[in-house]
Amino acid sequence: MTQSRTHTCNELRLADAGKSVTLVGWYENLRRVSKNLGFLILRDFYGTTQIVIETEEMMDQISGVNTESTLSVSGVVRERSSKNQNLPTGEIEVVPEKIEILGKCIYNELPFEINRSKEADENTRLKYRYLDLRNPAVKEKIVLRCNVVAELRRSMMEHGFLEITTPILTCSSPEGARDYLVPSRNHPGKFYALPQAPQQFKQLLMTSGFDRYFQIAPCFRDEDARADRSPGEFYQLDMEMAFASQEDVFAVLEDVLPPVFEKFGTYKKASTAPFTRISYRDAMEKYGTDKPDLRIDLTVQDATACMADCGFGPFEGNVVKAVVVDGFKGTRKVIDKLMADVEVQAGNKGYWFKVDESGALSGGIAKFLQERAEDVKAALGLKPGDFVGVCAGKKLAAQKTAGVLRKYLGAASEGHMRTDCYEFCWIVDFPMYEIGEESGELEFCHNPFSMPQGGLDALENKDPLDIYAYQYDLVCNGVELSSGAVRNHDPEIMVKAFQLVGLGEDDVKAKFPAMYNAFCYGAPPHAGIAPGVDRMVMLLAGEDSIREIIPFPMNKTAQDVMMGAPSAVDPKQLSDVHIQLDLPKKEEA
Repeated sequence: MTQSRTHTCNELRLADAGKSVTLVGWYENLRRVSKNLGFLILRDFYGTTQIVIETEEMMDQISGVNTESTLSVSGVVRERSSKNQNLPTGEIEVVPEKIEILGKCIYNELPFEINRSKEADENTRLKYRYLDLRNPAVKEKIVLRCNVVAELRRSMMEHGFLEITTPILTCSSPEGARDYLVPSRNHPGKFYALPQAPQQFKQLLMTSGFDRYFQIAPCFRDEDARADRSPGEFYQLDMEMAFASQEDVFAVLEDVLPPVFEKFGTYKKASTAPFTRISYRDAMEKYGTDKPDLRIDLTVQDATACMADCGFGPFEGNVVKAVVVDGFKGTRKVIDKLMADVEVQAGNKGYWFKVDESGALSGGIAKFLQERAEDVKAALGLKPGDFVGVCAGKKLAAQKTAGVLRKYLGAASEGHMRTDCYEFCWIVDFPMYEIGEESGELEFCHNPFSMPQGGLDALENKDPLDIYAYQYDLVCNGVELSSGAVRNHDPEIMVKAFQLVGLGEDDVKAKFPAMYNAFCYGAPPHAGIAPGVDRMVMLLAGEDSIREIIPFPMNKTAQDVMMGAPSAVDPKQLSDVHIQLDLPKKEEA
């Protein structure tokens, strides 16, 4: 038996007519014309080729073979009489002299039709992911991912960065999500943790004298799935620069990313340097989110002064936000659906009214605004034909709901959203601290390793809630690609920053011993960021779900239904690592 091939299934052309060739691949389908004539489609990684069976003997041989079996076909190339101009190989066909079965598919029926696998239930697709990946439309996303990663590597190395791998087994660290823990066999009762990010290691590399580091880093977080977040593990373009500022980080990514997006993206236009910069507070006020989609030209306005006491119950005592759209043509049915979608996503209701051609307010909540119609129109700059989406609540809730309103109205209104480009922006000047919603205590707002703006003086003399950090997010088309920061490399400033949230010097030394001690030996100012590779590729591919661009993703409940993970293990395995299970008892039926 030989599996050698002379060509791929996407390689033969009219110029190859008359050649003896050997192709290998999957038996996709057979169109039988008669007992001695049929057209078989052979598919490999590269494409498809038509095989014309012209003998009864060969037809009998293939008739007992199930589709998706792997075959070797040796024969002669000839010109097709009826050409298919939609296929690269559509001008030729192969007349086989020998067909050999290399791997049998023993099933008469498949879980789904290969070329239509994306129409199947997601769990079925994930259970049979090896079949799903045979679909060229699915496979091309994984090829795209490979090419993007290769391009990122090439560009980072051209910018003087070294690719350095960091440990997978490490210690637990408060990164903001739950750790995956790994019990130690040789150290009873102790655990490793899978890294939520290589944060401490890359900072330690800077203190070790490496100037520019990067890696395509695997990260592990025990968190729930979302459309733009895979549970369990994900990959990021992790980078760090010594003797660097926020501006240095921005300059690198503004040079690296646009060419990658223009080369591989669904859209061929991307922002050029410098990217738009928006402070966190301005982003929340103007766009209702710290992940604004700048393709939408709508903005959020504060309407509290002109609407809060209008007599409409939900507005009383609350912050009121409005989004004005000119030329919105939605019917009442469309408006009701839009407002329902806003409530589902924001967890807060949206309301509306419009300005008719006579200049009067009408529809929705207009009846509550009639006595102050002129004030409302003046405050919001309204004109005939304008549609106004409105929401209310405590400040943050009102802002976030307005952000959702802006997104939906932008997508539903003609001329208010560009759909042919990638718009990047930096969100900067994040608050260093916030009051925790659950604890009611002062907490770090973003990254505890960030340098406060103003340094030690700000920590000692300012209200903590007025302190900004050198933290920044990179956003593209409304998707957060990354968070980054200028790092707090000074032990004195670090200790003071943690003291404000109730952690003393001993706590800092205990939680971050390696990093604290390393900084005491003279650390360079350093800064970094880590754009998510999965989210980048999702945007480039034009997909709404991140699972479409991961070769073997988990499902929404963090299960690998193909491999059966997580799974029970043998009691001896538990004994070896000194683990005894204490599971909740199942309730009797």
